[in-house]
Amino acid sequence: MFDIGFSELLVIAVVALVVLGPERLPKAARFAGLWVRRARNQWDSVKQELERELHAEEIKRQFDDVKSSVRDTESQLRASGEAVRREAEQMRQDVARHGEGVAAADDAPVMTGPAPGSPASVAQHAVATDEVEPPRDAMAPPGIDGSAPRADVSAPLPPSTDTAAPAPTPTPPNDEAPR
Repeated sequence: MFDIGFSELLVIAVVALVVLGPERLPKAARFAGLWVRRARNQWDSVKQELERELHAEEIKRQFDDVKSSVRDTESQLRASGEAVRREAEQMRQDVARHGEGVAAADDAPVMTGPAPGSPASVAQHAVATDEVEPPRDAMAPPGIDGSAPRADVSAPLPPSTDTAAPAPTPTPPNDEAPR
């Protein structure tokens, strides 16, 4: 803090010894030490307070940055949501326009259901050569509606033999276990 060397401290000590005398010098040194200690403590508390304020300012600045980035992201999301809504509305209008034109042009029904060529479509349009199967849901796996799987349609089912062995009855624990 102050640039005081050893020789300058020695001069101050000699002047204090001459002025105060040997009786009052220790009391004066303690008093000076007390004031120096108080000054240092005060300086340290001011320094810590400044550091806390700077840290608080830094946190506030970071918070404001985060808030602004959240606002920017929110506005971007709202803008993209609006763009998606506009495109969806445009598609609805196009479908409504084109759908009315197709239906009015040839009065043919619009195809609904699975896409042509998909496994569900192939399953719906498969025609048996020998026998006619009752209509089934093409999306349901074989056997769910009570019918046999397709591979076993022509084969008869084996007779049911429900002769399951009875479940073993649990034996009560033996009180006298071998030791």
